[in-house]
Amino acid sequence: MDITAVQKVYRRYAQGYDLYFGAMFQQGRQAIITKMNCHPGDRILEVGVGTGLSLPLYPRNVQITGIDLSREMLARARARKIRENLTHVAALQLMDAENMEFGDNSFDMVVAMYVVSVTPHPARLVNEMRRVCKPEGELYIVNHFHHTNPFVGGVERMIAPLSRQMGFRPDFSMKNFIKETGLDVVERIPVNLLGYWTLLKCLNSKISPTPIHSKMAIA
Repeated sequence: MDITAVQKVYRRYAQGYDLYFGAMFQQGRQAIITKMNCHPGDRILEVGVGTGLSLPLYPRNVQITGIDLSREMLARARARKIRENLTHVAALQLMDAENMEFGDNSFDMVVAMYVVSVTPHPARLVNEMRRVCKPEGELYIVNHFHHTNPFVGGVERMIAPLSRQMGFRPDFSMKNFIKETGLDVVERIPVNLLGYWTLLKCLNSKISPTPIHSKMAIA
């Protein structure tokens, strides 16, 4: 996975994304926002906001900033903001989540929905999520991780070489992800169809052992 591959895949997905992945993933989006227990005035960053399917689900008394690497997906999120009068959405910006332009401690909570197995360097992404989130704030992640069932896991490993074409890693290991990032996971909740995806609630209380690398420009 690399930035160019991700941008290419989501340029292709953008037009039909809501149709193919809207209802399919919506239960997970709703579950994560419910678990966030937002309070009036909370500043929330959504990493990989995509076409903005989650934006109408947030309470209107918080302030949402969304970022995405895909111009085409972001254009649809901006159109949704206008079409649905989402006044609680403060900004929708083109940005590399591994190298964010926000200052330290800018947000009360940071959420990444269906993103960590897409980004080229998940540990860098988590480092940045930590940095821009206030100390003792909360990080939320929902994603598919490598299945423990031998048959399903075997299929995931078999199709893993197609990751660049699919735009995500089907054999992405939760155990390795948590170990490499040092995330302080306080809850793990299965979501979506058959619990195939997992919601992670994490406290922003640990420093990752993985250093933040130099910035990369968005093409």
